Amino acid sequence: MNAPTMLDTLPPASPLAAYHHALEYDGFHADAAQLHAVEQLEACYQALHRQPYKATQGVYLWGPVGRGKTWLMDSFYNSLRIPARRQHFHHFMQWVHQRLFQLTGTAEPLRALARELAKEVRVLCFDELFVNDIGDAIVLGGLMQTMLEEGMVLVATSNQPPDQLYAGGFNRDRLLPAIAAIEHYMQVVAVDGEQDHRLHPGIPLQRYWISHPGQPSVLREVFAQLVGNQPTATTPIELGHRPVHVLGHGNRVLWCRYADLCQQPLAALDFIALCDQYRHVLLSDVPRLGGQQREGRIARGTEDGVEQVVAGDRELPMLAPEDDSVRRFIALVDECYDRRVPLYLEAEVPMEELYLEGYLAFPFRRTLSRLQEMQQARYGQG
Repeated sequence: MNAPTMLDTLPPASPLAAYHHALEYDGFHADAAQLHAVEQLEACYQALHRQPYKATQGVYLWGPVGRGKTWLMDSFYNSLRIPARRQHFHHFMQWVHQRLFQLTGTAEPLRALARELAKEVRVLCFDELFVNDIGDAIVLGGLMQTMLEEGMVLVATSNQPPDQLYAGGFNRDRLLPAIAAIEHYMQVVAVDGEQDHRLHPGIPLQRYWISHPGQPSVLREVFAQLVGNQPTATTPIELGHRPVHVLGHGNRVLWCRYADLCQQPLAALDFIALCDQYRHVLLSDVPRLGGQQREGRIARGTEDGVEQVVAGDRELPMLAPEDDSVRRFIALVDECYDRRVPLYLEAEVPMEELYLEGYLAFPFRRTLSRLQEMQQARYGQG
């Protein structure tokens, strides 16, 4: 084995050093909001390494899409020399629900889980903290508070300030302890500069096409280029014990229709498995998404009968007819983006017209920004 060089033994750069390096050598654009955020991350980094087990305030980065929040958090995480974990938030919540099921019968399972995490890591980094599920809200309300009370340091990114998380959600009061804990134990920093850094010029690499009736799919040639001379097949693949029809797969490349991947009951765990297996995903026949929202309805338990009662009534979201498949599409884009798996799309409308109106307009802004970034050569498997 070769002796380590001086570069091998150097500690990772601090968040502030990494940011200045990116400005000087990687073509980053100076941004006052980013600089303020990285200064807070630097303070957290220095405190953790100066006195690793002293109470340290975490950092909550929030702001519009494309402001560099994920990059800032990742540079912080990569610089750490103490036990840490970095996860997409919905991955973490899936693990939490599974672990809580395994802890059935344990006294105070949330505290047991928080202590288990605290023994494993000192710092927990969440990307894309977003709550839209009552089950997550109920669990997170107690878990977040308990983790922070146990001394864990959290660093998170989100498109929303803490007091807007799960706004208008059913039983939102169950999440309030988590919001209070975030505001008490974390430095809340707005990363809201005017620039969308994903849109800065780079070397373009087209991964989005508009289909034309009667003409062959351009993805056929893309698929052939990606698989090369390796064998391919059109047999169905299996996701979540469910067969999924494909147009082709081989050499870690998958080509599907939108309907086959997004219009059947697949879950986020299935898209995790998909990105475990494939390095490139091609999606044909993507329709115009969204549409006019239906009128909201009142949901009641069967015991409520025909009368509206305060205890049992809640207003269901005003979803467009195809919004269930759009949720899956959003989850697919999120997973591909987080795993650096390029997504190639052929749709009936331009990218900016994919989802113009509907209940999911807010989360789809992030999806659109991520699809736009995928049109750059700099995006890819890392």
